[in-house]
Amino acid sequence: MNRKIHLTNKTFVLTAVIGSFLILAMLTANTVWSSKQTGSATEEAVSAVSAFYLDAMADRRSKIITNMINNTFDEMEKALVFIEGENVRSQEELRDAIGKLKSLLSIQWFALVDVDDIVYTQHTTYTGRSRHDFLSQEKMEGRIISTVTLYDSTRQLCLAIPASGLSIMGKAFKACFVQVDINAIVDLLAFDDQDGTYFALYSANGGNISGTPLGPVISDRNILEATRGVAEENAWKQTCDNFAAGAGGSMTFASGQTQETLCYVPVQGTGWEMAVLIRDSVIRDQIRDISEKNLVISRNQIIFAIVVVLLLAAVLLWELRMLAANRLEEEKKASRTFRDMANTDPMTGVQNRHAYYETEAVINQRLEETRHQQQEEDSPRQQEKNNAQKLAVVVCDINGLKYTNDTKGHAAGDRLIKDASAMICMYFPKESVFRVGGDEFALLLEGEAYDTMEEALRAFNRKIEANIKEDTVVIAAGYAVLEPGDRRLHDVFDRADRMMYERKKQLKEMGAKTRRAE
Repeated sequence: MNRKIHLTNKTFVLTAVIGSFLILAMLTANTVWSSKQTGSATEEAVSAVSAFYLDAMADRRSKIITNMINNTFDEMEKALVFIEGENVRSQEELRDAIGKLKSLLSIQWFALVDVDDIVYTQHTTYTGRSRHDFLSQEKMEGRIISTVTLYDSTRQLCLAIPASGLSIMGKAFKACFVQVDINAIVDLLAFDDQDGTYFALYSANGGNISGTPLGPVISDRNILEATRGVAEENAWKQTCDNFAAGAGGSMTFASGQTQETLCYVPVQGTGWEMAVLIRDSVIRDQIRDISEKNLVISRNQIIFAIVVVLLLAAVLLWELRMLAANRLEEEKKASRTFRDMANTDPMTGVQNRHAYYETEAVINQRLEETRHQQQEEDSPRQQEKNNAQKLAVVVCDINGLKYTNDTKGHAAGDRLIKDASAMICMYFPKESVFRVGGDEFALLLEGEAYDTMEEALRAFNRKIEANIKEDTVVIAAGYAVLEPGDRRLHDVFDRADRMMYERKKQLKEMGAKTRRAE
């Protein structure tokens, strides 16, 4: 006999309540499980992104140092040619010639060494064998890079090249060298920094060369000594081996209750390692903030899920997207603003030397890739494509800046620099103009600017020649275009620089003021 089941209001309410609690429990359990899975996935993603970001930061700074060293060597070779052409007959004339290099080639400290190991600088002469290890070599071959420590414990980068064949004042000279203050290199690298981000330069034995702290644990101490005992033993030994071999890598170590990761890459030719560390992982904190906000939203969904789950989900999704879009837009805007500040010359408003070095590195990479493609596809069509690259370098130098500074004051000199920059931008696109020295500008012309370059130069030079008579801004300009045999942008720059100096001689013959008072 079948028993009839009666449903009462009490039973219905009880079933609804129990069912609601079950649904709420299921949603809560699912939310907790999802939160754990999300947290785990976030940690894995953050670790991968952090390591990649650190490695990119270290590699970028390493390349900037390498480019600076290569450019300095190129300037030293120009300096030897310049001094040989000055017909120096006395130590006083030699010191004057060395002094001119500061303004002509932006070399702040330059020295020549004769075959008796006597060192000649702008201000003094001394015996150099006991001070400079590279002079102990019987014969110098190629470029030499070393690190020296002065009497006040200041570290400097020493760059030396042979000067075989140079004979002045009746003496044969064997080498020239420059010394670059490590602090100047540190200043060059101090970009894109934010709270919790650190970088430092180290020698092969782990000694801190730059004097910059690498976080609170390592600070400015020897990196290998500071991380011993706080990093995993095998990872620490591998780092020691990498430093000794001049190789790159990474290492994670304990810092209180957190783990910190540093990446390091070798600086080519110096025996240095560039290390970068982000304190408590800036990237990790940013991504964790977003993750925690998502968890709060998920918990709120539990409260309202039974009544308005669909509506609330839609609203929260919209808010999340708007938040992410606004954050992304703010980060892009902040990144653009910081980059513009770091790459802009404050006096003239055009791009500065740092921006030129970055652009030069990009163009050099492009030329390298083109050469590899040519080797892989060595066909007439590929050769034609390689030769069709349109790129030109224009080098401009202001005449009479030192004369203006000496006779009218530096305020007048600053106005001359600004007027010269404005004049250059009248004839060439402002985005292609870089101020690379005190009175020197470089222009990188591509596309339409390349096509109209010769017409613009003719108009520019006509205006300059008119300015000589009016005693206003006079600028010497030389240019060169990319040729199939050029391996680096500096090859084009060098030809343009030589043409600029020829133009400078022409302007002087026309009556333009030079660096000396006339």
